[in-house]
Amino acid sequence: MEDGNQTLIVEFILLGFGNVPEMETLLFLLLLLIYIVTMTGNTLIITLVVTDQHLQTPMYIFVGNLSFLEICYSSAILCRLLASLLTGNKTISVSGCLVQLYFFGIMANSEALLLTAMSCDRYLAICNPLRNAALMNGRVCFQLVAGCWISSVVVCGIAIVFLFQITFCGLNEIDHFFCDISPVIKLSCGDTRTLQEITFIVCTVGTMIPSVLTPITYVCIITTILRIPSTTGKKKAFSTHLIVLTVFYGTVFTVYVGPIANTPKVLHKIFSLCYTVLIPTINPVIYSLRNKDVNESLRENILKRLALRKRLRMRKTNCSLRYNAGELIWFL
Repeated sequence: MEDGNQTLIVEFILLGFGNVPEMETLLFLLLLLIYIVTMTGNTLIITLVVTDQHLQTPMYIFVGNLSFLEICYSSAILCRLLASLLTGNKTISVSGCLVQLYFFGIMANSEALLLTAMSCDRYLAICNPLRNAALMNGRVCFQLVAGCWISSVVVCGIAIVFLFQITFCGLNEIDHFFCDISPVIKLSCGDTRTLQEITFIVCTVGTMIPSVLTPITYVCIITTILRIPSTTGKKKAFSTHLIVLTVFYGTVFTVYVGPIANTPKVLHKIFSLCYTVLIPTINPVIYSLRNKDVNESLRENILKRLALRKRLRMRKTNCSLRYNAGELIWFL
């Protein structure tokens, strides 16, 4: 493109799922319901982990951080999408798009690292239970969680610094419902080879640890489970986490590793919707409905709240009776 024909872009247009008003209304209601369920479920898990001392173990600390991450994940993607569907305004500023991309990268990378840390925790609990308490104590758990967040912020920050230095010109339409790295780079003008190399290195570093450690831990877990006769509880914990890993990595690899050129855009968006919207919704369901400890903690909290409400109601009734008796005595 010649310099005279270049038009600098100050905002992008996120095409989303097309321009069909009746479908957008239905999609808005569906995504709003999903967002409410996601926020409610993950907030409930965080509350239980923080308030119940029985759940303040490495496993549930990881689960609580994962729930906090899912809240941030959904908010970074869904809030902008819901506003677009409600108002019909599909534009987003360049800086706003890059900020969304930055937070999306942090959440995606942190989730991969947190799932890997949870795999290591399951490995120690199943394969080396006698040393699990010593190796995966509160300090180590805190260091792993902090490492996941800090490394994601730093690594994604390096890429976003270079991304803020490029200019965009020509077409400003992004055929997606959020700002992803590939369509954004395609709209840049000038030489982006350095940026693409940095992005490749960042993605490689961010995925190398999860892609190497997770399969190794699960090979060891499967081998151990097959050798132990009675492992009902361990199989349950293993299968619960394996479901999350399968859904997350299955959709992510389909979007970013599969043959994108031959994949229809609608199918590409559906798979992206799975790991950005649906997974944050099903995680609290998987970790709560399939977990006895969480269900017991939830039941105890509900009973405590009902008992407290009953005591407050009785106290209010007693105060009212005393007040009425006092009024009667004064009148007489």
